[in-house]
Amino acid sequence: MHIAILTFEGFNELDSFIALNMLGRVKKPGWRVSIASAAQRVRSMNGVVVEAQASLQDACDADAVLVGSGIGTRDVVANTDLMSRIRLDPTRQLLGAQCSGTLILAKLGLLDGVPACTDSTTKPWVEEAGVAVLNQPFAAGKNVATAGGCLSSHYLAAWVIARLEGVEAARSAIQHVAPVGEKEVYVTRAMANISPFL
Repeated sequence: MHIAILTFEGFNELDSFIALNMLGRVKKPGWRVSIASAAQRVRSMNGVVVEAQASLQDACDADAVLVGSGIGTRDVVANTDLMSRIRLDPTRQLLGAQCSGTLILAKLGLLDGVPACTDSTTKPWVEEAGVAVLNQPFAAGKNVATAGGCLSSHYLAAWVIARLEGVEAARSAIQHVAPVGEKEVYVTRAMANISPFL
């Protein structure tokens, strides 16, 4: 089982790293989570340089793909060569996107007729792409999910875990990362957000 987190130049660390950490808590033979990119190295919006663990092609072949956001997303969607190489298929993959990553799914035509979540900055661009934006942190339709707001990345990760490994595995992953003294509150809220879409 390979889960790829598409990460582009100028990426938001919270999107990629929180999902990577939570998804990596599933300890099962064959379960692999990678930062995937079109480049060998990518620099975050705050200057953190990361070595890609998987290629863009690896991501296109993965069982699940999360698309993170960043300050360069509009450059990504304007790059026709790069966009033509992102071949995702919700009939064989779980797909998720966060904040401006939702714009990438919209431009790929993967949100046709599906309301989506994104951040307030990206909202007008997603709407311009013909996708209705919901005022909520998480939504999913069949195999495609979106989340809005940097700290909603744990909803996407929990949704992927719940879909691939079950609700208890998702609850366990959230509990692991939740603040001490607030674990039950975090688990309850996260599960309330994703459960209607499982």
